[in-house]
Amino acid sequence: MRVLVVEDDPAISRFVVRGLREEHYKVDLAEDGATAERMAIAEAYDAIVLDVQLPALNGFGLCRNLRRDGIDTPVLMLTARDAVADRVEGLDAGADDYLVKPFAFDELLARLRALTRRGRTRQLDATLTYGPLTMDVVTHLVHANHRALDLSATEYRLLEHLLRHPEAIVSRDQLADHVWGGDYDPFSNLADVYVGYLRRKLRAAGVHEPVIHTIRGMGYMLKARPALGA
Repeated sequence: MRVLVVEDDPAISRFVVRGLREEHYKVDLAEDGATAERMAIAEAYDAIVLDVQLPALNGFGLCRNLRRDGIDTPVLMLTARDAVADRVEGLDAGADDYLVKPFAFDELLARLRALTRRGRTRQLDATLTYGPLTMDVVTHLVHANHRALDLSATEYRLLEHLLRHPEAIVSRDQLADHVWGGDYDPFSNLADVYVGYLRRKLRAAGVHEPVIHTIRGMGYMLKARPALGA
């Protein structure tokens, strides 16, 4: 799951970003409202964690702009302002939920899970299932043929992206963007290496028929039967 964190306080942003990454979220950080607006329009995020007090454009204004532009990404708004009028302003601006600082990280996680469970499409369901594969995006447990898979954080993000786009060609550039973000060399074979890791773990779990297919010159496809061009 990919989350945009918009927070200009370094202590809070480090706390939130580190915690989300430890929970296997793919996280991008913006430190001002104008940058966050560009990122939210350009990229497909599953949720936005948005501070109210921001330079350049505050959280209320940013949320209103996103809704005006048709961006319906779920927004969890963070603020130190706990007056009812402030909460009402945030919700009226288009936020989906509101969390007052200071907050417990477990509560932030719970609210994010709730937002994505009632999110915009079936692809945000709490459980992703395809063929012999099942992934619980809340507990991060993954099973193949009812056997638990022990995946690294990178392997988990890669498989999650494929599970969210079953029977569709996913290019190496798309995987690079959603799995590694800006830390990926476009000339690297890292995606191929990690797909190889996943295939070996699936075979060890008894999945002998390939489900991750290489589409020559295009990328990969999650498909229970051999894919055209594989």
